[in-house]
Amino acid sequence: MSGTESVAFDTPQRERRGDNFAMWVFIASEAMLFGAIFLVFLVAHIDFGRAFAGASKHLSLPLGTFNTVLLITSSFTMALAHMLALQRRWRATVWALLATSALGVCFLVVKGIEYGKEIQEGLAPLLGLPFRYSGPDPVHAEFFFGLYFAMTSLHALHLIGGIVVITGMIALWRTANPASRLGRVVAVGLYWHFVDIIWVFMFPVLYLINR
Repeated sequence: MSGTESVAFDTPQRERRGDNFAMWVFIASEAMLFGAIFLVFLVAHIDFGRAFAGASKHLSLPLGTFNTVLLITSSFTMALAHMLALQRRWRATVWALLATSALGVCFLVVKGIEYGKEIQEGLAPLLGLPFRYSGPDPVHAEFFFGLYFAMTSLHALHLIGGIVVITGMIALWRTANPASRLGRVVAVGLYWHFVDIIWVFMFPVLYLINR
């Protein structure tokens, strides 16, 4: 080894710790992004609480609850993938990852159905679509729905990113050595749990206001 060559990744354990640290840094930056959006929403809710509460009742609580169950279940399958990877049960690990990805896709399908319902009802103040709201304080209700679509679509983009990474990881599974497999499962697991936790906070804030 030359004198200028880094030893940071000279063992699988060090490489895995480096990957995990990088993922934690990324998650921290994304947490600040979502934290800023949550702060805007909560400040607006303090000022326009009545309008936000009325607008929230137009969201589909059954669909939102079902999606919450889907993501919580996907966290379980991702944790199962991590456990199986530690045991070097690679085939079972792949199946657990596939289940996690499938649950994420189901979440997106349900969210798409919910978006379609809201667009049909005229509750989507975006892309020039007409906003039709019969409740109190339509101006601030429109602000609520603008924040709702911004928050949930940003979350959906992060979920899509997780699904893409899992799909790519499975596609390259056979070419990876055991240490790389384990490192990738751990790293993507951290990211996936983060995305799930964001939704666990988002669901009551958006759907359960004064219910």
